[in-house]
Amino acid sequence: MANSIQTPATTTAARTILRVVIGFLFAAHGWQKYVQFTLEGTVAAFGQMGVPLASVVAPAMATLELVGGIALVLGVFTRVFAGVLALGMIGAAVLVHAPAGVFDEAGGFELVGALGAGALAIALVGPGRLSVDRTIAELRASKIVERAAVEV
Repeated sequence: MANSIQTPATTTAARTILRVVIGFLFAAHGWQKYVQFTLEGTVAAFGQMGVPLASVVAPAMATLELVGGIALVLGVFTRVFAGVLALGMIGAAVLVHAPAGVFDEAGGFELVGALGAGALAIALVGPGRLSVDRTIAELRASKIVERAAVEV
């Protein structure tokens, strides 16, 4: 018997919810690194946590989280940004959070694990129907069909 709960509409909703929530959280963390902590403070914090090349990595991660998060919300270059964000969270987990255990309150990998898993899931399933990526693909496909019709 087919699963009556999984329909195209629920799949679209699930992808959209995942993409928007994970994207928003990444964007919020990037914004926090720029505005609340400042880039200078973020570089100092990364250095204290033992992140190599903190003066390069901290602004790169702040920018990736902010821009990549917004891109996920909109569904723009979704798989690329999601994949790179997932890699960033793996790096954060390995370099900083894993030695502290699971729980975020102790500096553990709870949050980066959830964000990384969400980003990886988005990279694997794609942006879904309600995304800029899908709209661009449909526009390109319609132009190809129009050109083919004209040539025939």
